[in-house]
Amino acid sequence: MSSSPSVVLLAAGGTGGHLFPAQALATELQRHGVAVELATDERAAGYAKDFPARRIHALPAATPSSGSALAKLGAIATLARGVIVARSRIKTIAPAAIVGFGGYPTVPPMLAGSLLGAATILHEQNGVLGRANRFLAGRATAIATGFATVRGVDGALAAKASHVGNPVRPAVLEAARQPLRPFAPGGGLHLLAFGGSQGARVMSDVVPPALAALPQEMRQRLRVTQQARQEDVERARGIYRAAGIEAVVEPFFNDLPQRMAQSQLVIGRAGASTVAELAVIGRPAILVPLPGSLDQDQAANAATLSSINAARVIMQPDFTPLRLTQEIADLMADPGWLTNAAAAAKSAGVPDAAARLAALVGRVARLPEFSES
Repeated sequence: MSSSPSVVLLAAGGTGGHLFPAQALATELQRHGVAVELATDERAAGYAKDFPARRIHALPAATPSSGSALAKLGAIATLARGVIVARSRIKTIAPAAIVGFGGYPTVPPMLAGSLLGAATILHEQNGVLGRANRFLAGRATAIATGFATVRGVDGALAAKASHVGNPVRPAVLEAARQPLRPFAPGGGLHLLAFGGSQGARVMSDVVPPALAALPQEMRQRLRVTQQARQEDVERARGIYRAAGIEAVVEPFFNDLPQRMAQSQLVIGRAGASTVAELAVIGRPAILVPLPGSLDQDQAANAATLSSINAARVIMQPDFTPLRLTQEIADLMADPGWLTNAAAAAKSAGVPDAAARLAALVGRVARLPEFSES
């Protein structure tokens, strides 16, 4: 092995959905002796302080896909400034490769790295190629995908694409060791509901009244854990209390993977990280894709599980208390689908996705740490 470690620059920001897989890759690269640095936007730098990197670089970034024409021009100017700053940083860091995880905060370091001739690798977590990755894909050295089929990765892009899966956090791998609670006729149902930062309101509006409308015999068998916005917590608790449903409702759970493992049914959005965690842990789900996205990425993610009967998908206009009451009643009356769906989800999981992505980075960048391992 060389006297000084190879350096890989990771580019991720904007949301936890981008930072989580980057964090998993960073841990795996460091396990091989590779030094990791992180390039992110100024917003994400504040909550990425615990990211396993020897240095974190906050670069100017903005999203040019929404707002007025003037706002878009301002965003493009910010990205251009970010490219200039990133170019200077990359010259100093001299990374063997730059790995981007999508979102516009990755554009400055990925584009600057490409212009400097560095090896660049994109990781697309979703079932459809995102706009930032679409912009960068033609210049990328390699593309890694979270799903076996990704809409938009075809033709010349398909030739340099590899399916590695979506890296998950160590807490998810630990939770995956917990076996599914067996279902028994007339037995209880442990249900977890959460919606993430963009979707918790609809879960609070729909899930508590839907469960409260079940027959009393079914309500008594429920054990509910729900993540709700702070302003919705007392309202949800009150509905459950009045219905005689045992429920824990909190604005945040720092052990969400463990709670997912303890559940027998998950109701949630269909972000890439959520779908990957459901598959690795092996839990059945009712998924409600976030509406309004130009790319409809969550709908594509949800389809990967529904196509193998690991999840039921309800689009948000149809996600009403009446519809959800009927779905839950059907499942509690005949839980066989839940058992089969859990097994199907587990079969689609890629628990070694971080190792597979790290190996791809090692091959593309010709890292000596990997050739000697």
